[in-house]
Amino acid sequence: MTDAGTSGGQIDTGKPHSARMYDYYLGGKDNYPVDAEAAEQVISLFPAAREMARTNRLFMHRASRLLAGRGIRQFLDIGTGIPTEPNLHQIVQGIVPQARVVYADNDPIVLRHAQALLHSAPEGKTAYVHGDVREPGKIIAAARETLDFTQPVALSLVALLHLVGDEDEPGRIVRELLEALPSGSYLTLSHATGDFDPETWERVVEVYRKGGTAAQVRTRDEFSAFFRGLELVEPGVVLAARWHPELGEQRGGEEMPLYVAVGRKP
Repeated sequence: MTDAGTSGGQIDTGKPHSARMYDYYLGGKDNYPVDAEAAEQVISLFPAAREMARTNRLFMHRASRLLAGRGIRQFLDIGTGIPTEPNLHQIVQGIVPQARVVYADNDPIVLRHAQALLHSAPEGKTAYVHGDVREPGKIIAAARETLDFTQPVALSLVALLHLVGDEDEPGRIVRELLEALPSGSYLTLSHATGDFDPETWERVVEVYRKGGTAAQVRTRDEFSAFFRGLELVEPGVVLAARWHPELGEQRGGEEMPLYVAVGRKP
């Protein structure tokens, strides 16, 4: 596990990493043969993997637009992944130039590309924290250097918690992160589910686990539990394509097995 801080470890090209596999799905170049091989195994089991990654990315865009439009000026994005334009800060600072954004990830290759995440609008600010979501206190402590935790913060855990197994207590992680945020803050989540094809997703999860990632898909009820105590933004917990398509970019076609929701801390 990597500590939150300003420097990261060596890149391990001997086993696949979820962030680099995601980059492969999106057609990026920042992955290694071991990542491509694992990603192709997933695609052989679930041919829509690339489209699901794009669907997830577009949900992040729409959720960020909605929250910026609601006046949120601070964003904490954990599990950032390898930069893919437009990044979250480009979305929100295009609406609110003074917005402050902190990114966090635990893959050293993301650290190498962090400079791409730091080109903020002149009125705003962006920062990068090299840290692991399983150590939420360290991420919060580092984020305090950029964000004002007396004012609302939009916490983004997009396509992240299905890479955290029950053994690492994702519910506790979410609670600890939310406890640090004031009233009026928001939680944005997306999460793969095996509800519609459990056998396929058991095999997909096994590909990730063989590579050392504690992947775990969850049911709608398990996903909804992350929002306990929060006020869900309409339409609540839905598949990604059904969440505010009027905000743009969502393409039609097959619905992906990806639950999404945004909740407000009262």
